[in-house]
Amino acid sequence: MKAFLKCFMGIIVFSVFLLPACKKETVPADNDSLNLKNKKNPSEEKEHRIIVHAGSSIQAAVNTADDGSIILVEPGIYKEAIVLDKPGIQIIGLKNGVVIENPSDEEDGITVNDNGDGFVLKNITIRDFKENGIILKNVDNFILSHVTAINNGEYGIFPVHSSHGTIEFCVVKGHSDTGLYVGQSSDVKMEFNTALDNVNGIEVENSSNISVERNQSFNNVCGILVDLLPGKDVKTSANIVIKNNNVSNNNHVNFGEPGSLESVVPKGLGILVLGADNVTIETNIVTGNEFAGITVFSTVVLGALAGLPPEAFADIDPNPDNARITRNLVKKNGNSPPTLPIPLPGVDLLWDGSGVNNCWAGNIYSASYPSPLPKCN
Repeated sequence: MKAFLKCFMGIIVFSVFLLPACKKETVPADNDSLNLKNKKNPSEEKEHRIIVHAGSSIQAAVNTADDGSIILVEPGIYKEAIVLDKPGIQIIGLKNGVVIENPSDEEDGITVNDNGDGFVLKNITIRDFKENGIILKNVDNFILSHVTAINNGEYGIFPVHSSHGTIEFCVVKGHSDTGLYVGQSSDVKMEFNTALDNVNGIEVENSSNISVERNQSFNNVCGILVDLLPGKDVKTSANIVIKNNNVSNNNHVNFGEPGSLESVVPKGLGILVLGADNVTIETNIVTGNEFAGITVFSTVVLGALAGLPPEAFADIDPNPDNARITRNLVKKNGNSPPTLPIPLPGVDLLWDGSGVNNCWAGNIYSASYPSPLPKCN
């Protein structure tokens, strides 16, 4: 025992006097204050911490990290792009003020590739990258919490072909496609996020088993978009819950890239469903959107606005089925609908008549088209 204590004290003295810019330590695996993923029993192998000091490199810490390491980042501006392909890595900002900024002309702020399962990102701001703030590719079991993405080209937060994830307490602002975008993914929760000043605030595209709850989306072109688009690897979009969100005043001028699908999304839309199946929209507050509050359309309608022929949608079923729109407060929408090639009215609740088993019940609203709408049994 005395020999053990002597060795232990030697380790402590060694660590005190050798503190490099990126410090790797071992800590017990039961640090609940950091809400760590993949915890091990204290009697098992220990986890590693790496501390990144202001003025150092997060990428350098990633490069030296073992699988399952926790990278703790001190407040500061880090002008670098980060690429990660190790499992179980957590990057956690210490306090506020950790900013990852485009150093010059980098496309993406943080890229997590196929081997990045179990990735965690917390308390980080990512800004001014050309394409994406953070993109996850084929990542399972991820958490993005208290992440702010500002002015990152097309997308702020973008998991694609990913699954079993949580995106919470994030802020996305100023993106020419979508602020918070879940594409061709499954089993993802989006909660307590704020989207503003984007073309689409929050989008669920060609994905299944997704919940979008207790978010705020305002001053976008479209507040929340759930869609099924052609030309993707995943050909379905289904089982999506849009609940308890506040979607208001989404009347921003569309600044999407000319010629893209997002560039033809009409401004003034609260919640828009395009072609997705089994979408539940309930107990949301949807107000002040100049075109329509809650809209259920065939994807072909968007295609018509973009000048696409019907055969462009041959690889999907573009019609929405089994949508349930219930108990929403949908008021003061439709006061100034845009002029479109397809004449569409400005109303609180709007449906193009496509799909089967779509129904509405218990909503508080002033106007709908058509009127009346099919009732839920």
